[in-house]
Amino acid sequence: MTRVALLDDYQDAALQMADWQSLPADVEVQVFRDHLSDEDALVERLKDINIIMAMRERTPFQRSLLQRLPNLKLLITAGMRNASIDLQAASDCGVMVCGTEGLGYPTAELTWGLILSLMRRIPHEDRATRNGQWQVTTGLGLQGKTLGLMGLGRLGSQVAAVGKAFQMNLIAWSQNLTAERAAEYDATLVSKDELMAQSDILSVHLILSDRTRGLIGARELGMMKPTAYLVNTSRGPIVDEPALIQALEDGTIAGAGLDVFDVEPLPLDHPFRRLDNLVITPHIGYVTDETYRVFYGDALEDIHAFLKGEPIRVLNPGS
Repeated sequence: MTRVALLDDYQDAALQMADWQSLPADVEVQVFRDHLSDEDALVERLKDINIIMAMRERTPFQRSLLQRLPNLKLLITAGMRNASIDLQAASDCGVMVCGTEGLGYPTAELTWGLILSLMRRIPHEDRATRNGQWQVTTGLGLQGKTLGLMGLGRLGSQVAAVGKAFQMNLIAWSQNLTAERAAEYDATLVSKDELMAQSDILSVHLILSDRTRGLIGARELGMMKPTAYLVNTSRGPIVDEPALIQALEDGTIAGAGLDVFDVEPLPLDHPFRRLDNLVITPHIGYVTDETYRVFYGDALEDIHAFLKGEPIRVLNPGS
């Protein structure tokens, strides 16, 4: 019997997104909806599992955990990049890691959902209307405002295109961005400090790495306009979380829209849950039916290929 575990299926969607019955009769698929962060609890749950599908970075697989899962042979990550999986440790433990394709546009769409929610006070007006009130705020328009893009890659460029449609002024910066690349999207290349100081809305679109961790801290937030908004749909640790909390509490910036956090799920006592100049979503940038059908469909393909001895989308060759 080959045992398969699908982890962190928060929406109870996994079994509807792919034809798991196509697997051989001796393959058992088990779905876990809850999230476990304690390593001992994870080991107890997964000790007899042969194949695991990890949904993005929800459950990290570092060396200490992998070493305690001797029956694990295949680890599948949703997407082709996962910073929470130690690929070298997986190879050392004889675990093959495979990925899936994904869709880029849903995160760009959510970015605009957060921007519009902030500028037009949509969550606030929704709550007020449900409580019997009527028109309690005035919103802000986008036309003529400056949209700052920290990163102008696959996602940042999609966000830029929508900003242009709203007739916004576009500026951009990242460590490797060129003026020519920025001009392709009608954006002006500026320095990092200029990006912070000039943006009415600053949207983060960078990959988390050693050089981007903490890239936006107290200094950078202090350079922003008091009327400016920060939006982060990339990775939480790119923005120094305590510094952002302080900036929101002090009114250093007008507000923020966040889909990502240092610790996920967000702790129940986290300050972000009580700040009223903040719109938060639970890391749902990629969470759409369309994306899930790609993730789970490709994961199923990965399993079929692995069982046939012809693995595909391998992320740690030689494992």
